[in-house]
Amino acid sequence: SGLIIELGQVWGDPLAGRRVQYHLEQMLLDFDDLAAPRPLALTLGIRVDARNPTSTELPEGIDQIYAYLMIDGKIEALVQFGALGRVTRRHWIELLLNFVPPEKVIRGLSGYQRMAFRLWKGAARLAGRSPVPGLQQNGGADKTDRFAAKALLSAAGRRSDPGSHYDRLARLAAEAEELVRSSAEAIEPLAPPRRVRAEGGRDNDRASFWDRHFATEDPWNYGSAYEQEKYERQLEILPAGPIGRALELACAEGHFTRQLAPLVGHLTATDISAVAIERARARCSDQLNVEFAVLDFAADILPGGMDLIICSEVLYFLDDPAELRHLASKLVAALAPGGSLVSANAFVLRDNLERTGFDWDNKFGAQVISETLAATEGLILERSIQTDLYRIDRFRRVSPEDVATESTIDHVPIRAPIEMEVARNIVWGGARALRREVARSERRQRIPVLMYHSICDDGPAALARYRLTPAAFADQMAWLRANGFHTIISDQLEWFVANRHPFVGRPVLITFDDGFQNFADQTWPILRANDLTAEVFLVTDLVGESARWDADFGPPAPLMDAGTVRRLATEGVFFGSHLATHRAIDGLSSSDLAGELLRSRMFIERWTGRPTKAFAAPFSVTDRRLGRLAKECGYRIGFGGGHGPADLDCDPIDLPRIEIRGDRSLDDFVAIIEAVLQ
Repeated sequence: SGLIIELGQVWGDPLAGRRVQYHLEQMLLDFDDLAAPRPLALTLGIRVDARNPTSTELPEGIDQIYAYLMIDGKIEALVQFGALGRVTRRHWIELLLNFVPPEKVIRGLSGYQRMAFRLWKGAARLAGRSPVPGLQQNGGADKTDRFAAKALLSAAGRRSDPGSHYDRLARLAAEAEELVRSSAEAIEPLAPPRRVRAEGGRDNDRASFWDRHFATEDPWNYGSAYEQEKYERQLEILPAGPIGRALELACAEGHFTRQLAPLVGHLTATDISAVAIERARARCSDQLNVEFAVLDFAADILPGGMDLIICSEVLYFLDDPAELRHLASKLVAALAPGGSLVSANAFVLRDNLERTGFDWDNKFGAQVISETLAATEGLILERSIQTDLYRIDRFRRVSPEDVATESTIDHVPIRAPIEMEVARNIVWGGARALRREVARSERRQRIPVLMYHSICDDGPAALARYRLTPAAFADQMAWLRANGFHTIISDQLEWFVANRHPFVGRPVLITFDDGFQNFADQTWPILRANDLTAEVFLVTDLVGESARWDADFGPPAPLMDAGTVRRLATEGVFFGSHLATHRAIDGLSSSDLAGELLRSRMFIERWTGRPTKAFAAPFSVTDRRLGRLAKECGYRIGFGGGHGPADLDCDPIDLPRIEIRGDRSLDDFVAIIEAVLQ
């Protein structure tokens, strides 16, 4: 029966020989009742008494077991798994707990045997850990429980029993750990990521909330080109002529204050945060016409007689439209007759889903603010500068007898680059659904897990199916964002499936196989700009090299190196294993398969500083050995060869995905996603 393996050597493709041999032996054993043990070239076919399993030695060359679990002379279950060494009695009992209902095993046992089996079952449940040292899978059991589980499990022999499956698995783990340790380069710590802009929610103490917000200096990156362009336009819209007294509400750390001060006679700069005021005072210490004060403009009395009041991007932090209307009246009262109010605010989707806006959780945005101020008695709109993302309005305080004049509206482009922390909150062209709304109203049993490979414009014609242009990918991600989708990662998917908890809102898991360099160059900026993330499955032995498995089709594409992986991990990308060499697993020996699972996991954990629990099978090829061996190597989530949505009935170690092909249109993509939602 080993003829096929020998032919594989002659063909110069031993993996193909082993692959065919495994499949042939499985076909033979599927038609064998195994009344007698059947040792083939790679597989041992046997029967195992489920009530009294005994240790099984592996004949030379065999690394897979095909076993019928027997009860009362009848086949109760079939198990097929990779075996690295002797399968001990304890190993068999652990398998039984997964495949045979306990009540069937207990029936027919003596009283002592029943008690022993129940102890085994409890021990396995309490232990809840990988058999490989250092690969603990589940927490939660207290110290007493873990001690009891360890004592009970030791009754049938230690997992480190020399020559056993688990002993050899532990040796492979030690070898992988040493390889990672010996190849690990010195790593300089990266700078911590910038804090994300606060959106809406706060506690009842506004001052405390904003003091905590300003605990990190420059939380909005005021010096960015985008923010500075807004400052320039606010200065441009100021009224002509001398400005005597000016009031700036929410001056923050004084960046705009410093630019405004030379243009007015006297400036009172205020903020609710004492932390921000101290920084503003230090920044403007050479501006002698500026005084600073802590002021809650919503609750406190505003100083009066002002020729100019500036309130820049702060009014949408009020609690509701009623508070906004109350403040508008206070602003009118604080202005001198003929005084000007300049208000700068961003467009928020909650005001109008049909136009570009920020997907913030604020109660309202620029549209509602402008309409409210325009409807306030004593104010008229004189001029407005409007962009796709924000508007800056200048109102004037008038008397009832004044004649209203037509306002000037200027539509201008945004010329400054938009930094990523701003861009990720923008939904261009409007939204069909808001994430927070669908999260409140929608529950579902299945989700799309999308499988991509490469995002680039050019490449071998034979690989066009696996390649999307950046423009096509950007259209797909924009559609997901505009339709209320949010990304999850495989750990979260596993939790939903394991707990049979309905998915909340519209989650999507976006995966990329192989780890091409174009993910860092082209794909990640598109994902970030749409406030999405992805999980990338790396071929760890080839990181920093090229996709040599594609060499027959043209020049292999470059793969990301370890430094790039580490940087992206700090930016919010997640990584899993595509094994170590990108060889199809059904042609690997069980030992080679375990070795690739172990070292790829350990390298990724080294590079990212996070536990690695997910893998995707290269070429989407699996066999019956993979799931259990992957669990023994520390994995909890796996993506195999299944096609379609992932639902709550899926096996977490063999989840399906939906391949997104490069030769399909945006309409095809939309149809695929909408079919999952139905």
